[in-house]
Amino acid sequence: MYLDAFRLPGEGWEGRFLADNPESKRTCYGSYYPFGIFPPRQLSEVSCAPVTILYGGNGSGKSTLLSLMAQVLGVERGAPFNRSAFFDDFAAACRWKGAGAPKGSRLIASDDVFDFVLDLRSLNDGVERRRGELLEEYAKRRRTPYQLRSLEDLEELRRSNAAKSGTGSRFVKREGMVDTPERSNGESALLYFTEHIKENALYLLDEPENSMAVGFQLQLRQFLADSVRFFGCQLVIATHSPFLLSLPGARVYDLDSRPATVKPWTELENMRAYYQFFKEHRAAFEGAES
Repeated sequence: MYLDAFRLPGEGWEGRFLADNPESKRTCYGSYYPFGIFPPRQLSEVSCAPVTILYGGNGSGKSTLLSLMAQVLGVERGAPFNRSAFFDDFAAACRWKGAGAPKGSRLIASDDVFDFVLDLRSLNDGVERRRGELLEEYAKRRRTPYQLRSLEDLEELRRSNAAKSGTGSRFVKREGMVDTPERSNGESALLYFTEHIKENALYLLDEPENSMAVGFQLQLRQFLADSVRFFGCQLVIATHSPFLLSLPGARVYDLDSRPATVKPWTELENMRAYYQFFKEHRAAFEGAES
């Protein structure tokens, strides 16, 4: 446990601060973000567990809470995040209890994962283009005889002999091309988490299930559970995924409720809707099994 609790400044402090500060700090959209998000939810403190989950719809404040935690605890982050001229003032008024975030702790947003997926895709595209160029060279050299005219031509002769003495795939490999495994977006996203989540650190994860089909979400769930149980990690996760919501021992905050409260994941409104839907179609599933 690196973070025991995270406390927000409260409605009274928000009102006093805004009354004492000039209109000139307001953004062009008239926003005082993140002021005004948490008082309607009567949320003053998040009491943390080894796995704490922030659940809620758009605008519920779950991503904002992660950003505030990252700012206050000095946690590393990559992708840009939503902020205003008031964000630093609000963060400075937040309080926390615990041992503090150890080195290596970080916030991982969906944009970080998307960038990683795009980088891999670009790499694979580049590899494929270069492979095509080498195969064209291979075909040309097999058709065209080459004569050594000087010592400077030795490299060209070597390449021509290589083309004529083996297959196209062997020629490509000799020229330094190694296969980069093709992965789906879900596989690449899962790879990102397994490469970036290390031992003994606090991780703030913003909708990590994005880009993942059910099978990969289940693999991510197991990986996160093992990271907490065996490798000394603490997680705070903003998610809608029923698979991540069901992480063992997770403390789930329902930010859609008034007031925001801790609930069993099976009592969340959307989870009840899923349950009712599948319950109504139970016969179809059971018929498919027979």
